[in-house]
Amino acid sequence: MGAVSHRNEALRLVDPSPSAEVDQFPWMALIDSTYSTRDAIDSLALAPFLRGEQPFARQAHLDRARPEALLRPANSRLVRSVADDDSSALLAAGDGWLLRATRWGGGSATVEVTAVSDELAVAVLAESVAGAALEASSASTVEMGFWHSDSRRPARRRRQIEAPAWADIRGNYAVAVGDQLDRLMNLDPASVRGRLVLLHGEPGTGKTTALRALARSWAAWCQVDCVLDPEVLFASPGYLMEVAAGPDGESADGRWRLLVLEDCDELIRGEAKEAAGQQLSRLLNLTDGMLGQGRKVLVAITTNEDLSRLHPAVVRPGRCLAQLEVGRLSLDESRAWLAAHDGPANPALGTDGATLAELVAHRDGESHIASTRDFPVEVGMYL
Repeated sequence: MGAVSHRNEALRLVDPSPSAEVDQFPWMALIDSTYSTRDAIDSLALAPFLRGEQPFARQAHLDRARPEALLRPANSRLVRSVADDDSSALLAAGDGWLLRATRWGGGSATVEVTAVSDELAVAVLAESVAGAALEASSASTVEMGFWHSDSRRPARRRRQIEAPAWADIRGNYAVAVGDQLDRLMNLDPASVRGRLVLLHGEPGTGKTTALRALARSWAAWCQVDCVLDPEVLFASPGYLMEVAAGPDGESADGRWRLLVLEDCDELIRGEAKEAAGQQLSRLLNLTDGMLGQGRKVLVAITTNEDLSRLHPAVVRPGRCLAQLEVGRLSLDESRAWLAAHDGPANPALGTDGATLAELVAHRDGESHIASTRDFPVEVGMYL
């Protein structure tokens, strides 16, 4: 293999003589200072597939892989291996197949196999991941997907997250909203009416915690995915179609999917149509328009906006499965919460009660590390 380049061009490695060896491939790779050893493994893994020598590919993702698992057949030949502080990758080969396995710092792993036949790819993948997955650490975790748009295409990562049981946290919410959350937590697929779950209220009232509890309550019939960049999702039709269809198309087991969009104030407030263009229209189309027809997709949105400032199209009758204001606990409820959680006997609470975050701070005696002073805000006349 020779190295050739022209002035102002990246170094190019060209193999003049094709070879069946997996570490030599008759194609061109552009290499510059950003090219890493991990990139080299990716290129080598793709070569037989791109050349058509191994046209079949299978992939598996493990949320939590055993540290001691090989993630490859025991009799395979290790071709390349690279590791850094929090991840690693390897390339292994066998008769008629090639395997790439990547471990991530959070404990997850991805194994991808290319082979001369689909049957061989399936068999090699099954052997590589057999017994490699760790079970969830406790019943208090649920699997959640996280969508984002990278430089090439939409991507979804799966993670096990802590999800409290609703019964354990119900006391963190005012009685009125707790009664309505009871109904939401106990829904089943046959009871779904409307596709939008809207939680609004000031910061620190427990909206995100309620959604994690909802993911646990609905785990038997609904997969929950969080979209990390909702502003990009509704600005890109291709990204939206990918998320709407799901990572593997429609679920074979008939499960619903709940897409969580956090802090989407600018998307659903009253002036959203003027400020966000087609983004609001695409959101509504996903819930009950043409895009949402025939798809078992629900959308949950958290916002700090007051109900009166939300766009009327979002809150119209029939569109919302649930529309809940997650607000402060009243003064009496706040005192009762602190008494039940070993809080101070005489807390400095306002007449309008407190948010859950404020109550936790009172209980824990939280002190801020700060170098600034609080100055009173003077409201005067201005032009």
